[in-house]
Amino acid sequence: MRRRRRKIKDLIQEQTPSQDEVISTSLTINKEYLDQTPNLPGLTVREITIFDGRNALVTYIDNISDTPFISQNVLSPLLSTREKDRTVANVITVPKIRLVNKWKDIETHLLQGSCLLFLEGDKDALLVNALKTQKRKPMEPANERTIRGSHIGFIESLEDNISMLRHFLTSDQLRIQYTFVGKENKTKIGIVYLENLANPEALEELMTRIEGVKYKTILDSGELEQMIEDNPYSIFPQFLASERPDSVAADLLQGRYAIIVDRSPSVIVGPINFNSFFQSIDDYSSRWISSSFIRILRFISFVIAIFLPSFYIAIISFHYEILPLELLLSIGQSRREVPFPPIIEAFLMEFILEMLREAGLRLPKSIGQTVGIVGGIIIGQSAVEAGIVSNIMVIVVAMTAISSFVMPNPEMAFGIRFIRFPMMLVASFFGMVGIIIGFMVIVMHLVSLESLGTPYGIPFGPLKWKDLKDSVIRFPLWAIEKVKTSRSN
Repeated sequence: MRRRRRKIKDLIQEQTPSQDEVISTSLTINKEYLDQTPNLPGLTVREITIFDGRNALVTYIDNISDTPFISQNVLSPLLSTREKDRTVANVITVPKIRLVNKWKDIETHLLQGSCLLFLEGDKDALLVNALKTQKRKPMEPANERTIRGSHIGFIESLEDNISMLRHFLTSDQLRIQYTFVGKENKTKIGIVYLENLANPEALEELMTRIEGVKYKTILDSGELEQMIEDNPYSIFPQFLASERPDSVAADLLQGRYAIIVDRSPSVIVGPINFNSFFQSIDDYSSRWISSSFIRILRFISFVIAIFLPSFYIAIISFHYEILPLELLLSIGQSRREVPFPPIIEAFLMEFILEMLREAGLRLPKSIGQTVGIVGGIIIGQSAVEAGIVSNIMVIVVAMTAISSFVMPNPEMAFGIRFIRFPMMLVASFFGMVGIIIGFMVIVMHLVSLESLGTPYGIPFGPLKWKDLKDSVIRFPLWAIEKVKTSRSN
């Protein structure tokens, strides 16, 4: 008897398929494989006899699958149905059922919370999505406040985020492509676009980059963005991140692609250009004159945030003769007791500003703003009274900080904050000549950048007259062709 059991066990082990092979039509062999798989912790395998008299295996991972959902929509119909002429797929009360037959795919879906049904004699297993999720309600994104636009934001669910996009875009041209990324932990990704507007070459390039990601796991869209961007050494972002469905829908109408990563509320959009970081969806809800004024203000703030501290250093260190005599005397009097050169003074205040900014972000919201405001006032006043910095330096730093806050995109705002430090260095060594050289380097870098193979400097470099209607000055809506063809991108 024991010899017979050993022979049967040896036979089962010989017939048990490998991970790359298809499942067996024998439930005994399939159950043996599931029991011996170490990669599925907490796996539940239940043997049942369904309504048509066949034996079946229901398997899922208990701690990530919705057990009540499986019991109500899978087990209960299979056990209670009396109509033997019906198919299993018609009995299970779920909207979508898939067929899988490879063990590699089965393990991936089980780890993603799916429920698998193996039937005696069938070469395919039935797949039901039964993931247990803890969802939060869609709320207005904290970093993208709106005045007249939608007050709803993406959440940490791929399917719910796609549903929000469909609410804004009911076009039959909307397409969604799903894929997985990550060598060890597979993360589901959805690529959304409008087929009649998007450039197919950009889609092919995007899919090639995503498939080429060899990272172990992707937990957030920001990690994926770093893996697929054109120039990872550039301080400027080459994808636009947004948590607002209306903003992403507007980008899709311009022929762009939205990349939605499961478990991440931030959606990345590409290909993008430099001008897009100065635009907001609220610009199109206001009159064109006020929107154009706000956009001009953003570009002016961009220049101030980068060049104002370096301009102050260059003037005080090299070109003080261009200042009016009264202003020069006032600056000289405020700097009379300051023991440091302008570059040290500027670096000290900028570092203090950055520390206060980070402290305000990391602290609880109720006290973060208070600490930032009170800390800035107290430190600035104390530094002036102690003779460490001058009054004019405090004004320059304050104007620089306010200008960086005007930017609607936080990633571009961080790039601006970083660039002003090397600009201050070149200004301390070469004065206005260094500032001009630094400005030329920034412009050349922006023109040379690409986003998914699309020039980053559009519509300024290369120049596109048609797109200038929606650049620094926003023309009236009736004069703008908002739905662009793929060639205009």
